[in-house]
Amino acid sequence: MQTVLAKIVADKAIWVEARKQQQPLASFQNEIQPSTRHFYDALQGARTAFILECKKASPSKGVIRDDFDPARIASIYQHYASAISVLTDEKYFQGSFDFLPIVSQSAPQPILCKDFIIDPYQIYLARYYQADACLLMLSVLDDEQYRQLSAVAHSLKMGVLTEVSNDEERERAIALGAKVVGINNRDLRDLSIDLNRTRQLAPKLGHGVTVISESGINTYGQVRELSHFANGFLIGSALMAHDDLNAAVRRVLLGENKVCGLTRAQDAKAACDAGAIYGGLIFVPSSPRAVSVEQAREVISGAPLQYVGVFQNADIADVCQKAAVLSLSAVQLHGSEDQAYVNALREALPKQVQIWKALSVSDALPARDYHHVDKYIFDNGQGGSGQRFDWSLLQGQPLDNVLLAGGLAADNCVQAAQVGCAGLDFNSGVESQPGIKDARLLASVFQTLRAY
Repeated sequence: MQTVLAKIVADKAIWVEARKQQQPLASFQNEIQPSTRHFYDALQGARTAFILECKKASPSKGVIRDDFDPARIASIYQHYASAISVLTDEKYFQGSFDFLPIVSQSAPQPILCKDFIIDPYQIYLARYYQADACLLMLSVLDDEQYRQLSAVAHSLKMGVLTEVSNDEERERAIALGAKVVGINNRDLRDLSIDLNRTRQLAPKLGHGVTVISESGINTYGQVRELSHFANGFLIGSALMAHDDLNAAVRRVLLGENKVCGLTRAQDAKAACDAGAIYGGLIFVPSSPRAVSVEQAREVISGAPLQYVGVFQNADIADVCQKAAVLSLSAVQLHGSEDQAYVNALREALPKQVQIWKALSVSDALPARDYHHVDKYIFDNGQGGSGQRFDWSLLQGQPLDNVLLAGGLAADNCVQAAQVGCAGLDFNSGVESQPGIKDARLLASVFQTLRAY
């Protein structure tokens, strides 16, 4: 067994013996009820499944989330997850079995006990604490141990996530009849990540096996691409590291999307309900979607989006004043603002307010060489016109700080998402008339983005 893993498993054996003394199986076995939340069923269906993880720390990253509140985390995950994973290892992940009932009572999904399970006692304990499934790692268990442990889990109506990390373990998983196989993209010898593991192992698992890609999944682009190989994903660290957990989940499941040109509170709510992270408020007087500060306040009252103010060659003092009174997350520059303007604006804005720059794309990609610009919007030049530019210009480009705009709607948003930008910027394609968003079109766009 590999180095990091060998130490963890040796320590786990000591932990199990101590816990048996402290909480003998005989003291709770008669109180165990079979699970009624079906892990295997929850991962079935046409839509890609997501097992979202409650994880305070890890050996590779140390403490990931200081403010670790399992009930609050579960209350957010319940809107997105097929199942919820809970780390229960104490020494290396700062987990606890006590987290299982808290999460179970906060969300209706099946709860996966994520631990280094080597003894039937741990499975009985997990079910007693309301877990509906458990992780069994073929890198830790021989075939006989696996059969014994999976039989215990199934006797309690619990599901099993069988983890493999190489070809030999993949073959064993097939021979052992594993229903749900997790491919760990992390090398447990040195904790490095290689997403090629999913690409290489998944096609050889055969039909009838639900394949879950685990570890190293951080972006919507990775999810879209790997969904051709896997039926679902287990995601933890990429979410836990962010203060705004709701936005972090949306970023990975849907992309970093914005609905621009909001003029009504109900439209902000519809955008938020659909899955947007950002809401755009246009402060360009010539725009049919222009709003005053008072109207903007009204829009913001509709939903807790991250709001972006759109300006065009505006006075810096005016930009800063609106950013302050409206608590904007970012200001987006849509005019001919040069580096000197950006420098002066950066100096004047609070540091938590980002600066975004819209760039017009016609025949060639413009240079992204501004200092102090956090994100770029690539548009066709006429914001809100509903026209798109030639997206093939973006092939092979690094686009992790770019939002794609221009003529985006339900009929082309998947093609747009496949271009590989951080997210999409919707406006006229989700409207019934300029400035009036259509809640059904918004819902349709985001359902389409989630249908992979």
